[in-house]
Amino acid sequence: MRIAVRVVAALVLLCCAVSARQEQKAPGAGTAAEYKIPPEASKLPNPVKSTPASLAAGKKTYGFDCAMCHGKDGDGKGDLATDMKLKLADYRDPASLKDMTDGDLFYIIKNGKGEMTGEGERSKPEEIWNVVIYIRSLAKKDFTAPAKQ
Repeated sequence: MRIAVRVVAALVLLCCAVSARQEQKAPGAGTAAEYKIPPEASKLPNPVKSTPASLAAGKKTYGFDCAMCHGKDGDGKGDLATDMKLKLADYRDPASLKDMTDGDLFYIIKNGKGEMTGEGERSKPEEIWNVVIYIRSLAKKDFTAPAKQ
């Protein structure tokens, strides 16, 4: 009986220690201030040329994997983002991506950022580059920011 009590007590302590360690890591994870894109990733040029075919492929992938958060037209107001109360960039605004390289976008799509999970190995590099092309195409030259509500 004493051995069983000791084993249970040891397991409870182990579970508490693991739980406390995970809680210490969680708050810092995904904060924008500490998110860094490696310089070598940022410098990557898009090897895929923008063509009607690459744009169509990027739009198809975006529709399946991105629109639920980033919105069908890139406004950042997809159903999931709204439900999670996330404030995402409006890709229709040319200023939203002006400081980001294609390599930056590729890195974020592949690896994720904040609440966004990355594509990882689920998508081939060419598919991700097509999404980069499509996201760039969403910017409107005559964009006017919507009035704040």
